[in-house]
Amino acid sequence: MSEVSLHTSDTTPTTTGTGDGRALLRHTAATLAYRGAKAVRGAPPEFAAFSVAAGSRTPAQILAHIGDLLDWALWLARGEHRWRDSAPLEWDAEVARFHDGLAALDAYLASAAPLGWSAERIFQGPIADALTHVGQLTMLRRLAGAPVRGENYAKADIAAGRVSAGQAASRVEFD
Repeated sequence: MSEVSLHTSDTTPTTTGTGDGRALLRHTAATLAYRGAKAVRGAPPEFAAFSVAAGSRTPAQILAHIGDLLDWALWLARGEHRWRDSAPLEWDAEVARFHDGLAALDAYLASAAPLGWSAERIFQGPIADALTHVGQLTMLRRLAGAPVRGENYAKADIAAGRVSAGQAASRVEFD
């Protein structure tokens, strides 16, 4: 595992007030939790090591990267630009790390502590990347023969602060 702390003109934090996009960031974290939980729930044991091609990331590596992205989001929220590459843990531990990372980020966003970087920057960097990677996990589930059912996510029961593995049941799924 390596950790880098970056301090350049490209990474100058943007500090904003406390009513500044936190609600949307918290809802986005809950959305990430809902979609991520669905992508990993019920995955067969061999899924963690599934590979579509030489050199491509396995689901375990993708989930570890998502955990690193959530750590980065929390560091940005606290006003520091840090990055760490983590080696993948055992699958269930990575799933727990995913939800723990979301819980830590959500707790910070729910607090009165100032945002060290703007909500927009936190979203455009680590959060948007994490959403992309959850989509990759869903696609890999289909390629591995264990597809996740499609869903009308606009009708999903998603609420800020709900970031644990215990997500609401799917409302409108389809094949």
